[in-house]
Amino acid sequence: MAEQLLSTAVHDTVPVCYVRPESQRPRLAEVVAGARIPVVDLACPDRAAVVSAIGDACRSHGFFQVLNHGIDAGLIGEVMAVTREFFRLPPEEKAKLYSDDPARKMRLSTSFNVRKETVHNWRDYLRLHCHPLDQFVPDWPSNPPDFKETMSTYCKEVRALGFRLYEAISESLGLEAGYIGETLGEQEQHMAVNFYPPCPAPELTYGLPAHMDPNALTILLMDQEVAGLQVLNGGKWVAVNPQPGALVVNLGDQLQALSNGEYRSVWHRAVVNSDRERLSVASFLCPCNGVQLGPAKKLVTEETPAVYRNYTYDEYYKKFWSRNLDQEHCLELFRT
Repeated sequence: MAEQLLSTAVHDTVPVCYVRPESQRPRLAEVVAGARIPVVDLACPDRAAVVSAIGDACRSHGFFQVLNHGIDAGLIGEVMAVTREFFRLPPEEKAKLYSDDPARKMRLSTSFNVRKETVHNWRDYLRLHCHPLDQFVPDWPSNPPDFKETMSTYCKEVRALGFRLYEAISESLGLEAGYIGETLGEQEQHMAVNFYPPCPAPELTYGLPAHMDPNALTILLMDQEVAGLQVLNGGKWVAVNPQPGALVVNLGDQLQALSNGEYRSVWHRAVVNSDRERLSVASFLCPCNGVQLGPAKKLVTEETPAVYRNYTYDEYYKKFWSRNLDQEHCLELFRT
C-alpha cells in the first residue's frame, strides 16, 4: 500500500485526485500575513492576568500561542527530528503500517478519510493513540529506534500541559479550576504526526481543508521553519507564523459546547508550499466516549439558555467521521 502515500515519491505535477474545484481553492494571495494570534506567557507571575488573557483569546480567536509552557526545547527538537526521520524511511518500511481504516488505533495513512473523499489532501500522517501509554506504545513504530521513547516522553509532557490549560480555561469561565478536567472524565489522548511534502501547485490543493476539531483541546507543535497553519478570523484567513519556543493551542468543539457557545472552536486549515516539506505534531485531548457533554450548568441561565443539547462523545465522534472534513460545523447538529 506504500504507493498510496505521498511521502514515497517526488511529485512534478498534482494528480487530478488532489485538485480542488475552482470555488474551493485556498486563494493564497488573499491570506492575511501579518495579523497577530494571541500569545500567552504561562510563566507570568500574575495568575489572574494569565487566566484573563486565555479567556480573551478563547472568546476572540479560539486559538492562542503559549510561551514558557514547560516542555523542554531539547525534547521538542528531538520530536521534530524523529518525525522527519520516520517519514524518510524506505517505502517498504512505511507500507507495513499503512491503513485507511479510521477505527485503527495506530496507523500510517494519507489525506483525511480516503474511503469517503472525492478530492484528497496533500498530507501523510501517522495516527497514534497515547493514553494509557503502556497500552499503546508496544504497537508504535520501532523504526527509528528512538521513536517510541521520544514520542512517549513528549505525550506525557503535553498531556500535563493540557490539564494545566484546562484549569485556566475553567477559571476564565467562572468555573472551579478542576471543572473541565473532571467533567470530561479519564480522557483519551491521541496524536497526528503530519508530513506535508513539497507540492508543485499549492494553489490547487490543501494539506488539510478548513475544519474544526471534534475533540476538547488541541496542542500543536509547528514546524519552526515552514508556515502552513491558517485560521479564519473576522471572515479572513490569517496565517499563523511560527514563533520561537511557542506551542499553538486551539479549542475543539467540546469546549465550545461546554462554554455554552461563549468560547469558539474555529475553522482552520493547512496549506502547502512548492519547495519545502513541512512537519507538525498535533496532540488531541478527548472526552471519554460515554461521558455526558453539553453546556456547564452554571453557564445556563434565563438570560443565557442552553445552546446545545446533551450528548455523548461517542455520538459526536461517529457523526464527525461520517462526514467530509470540510462540511458544515458538526456542532450545529447538536443545537437545542
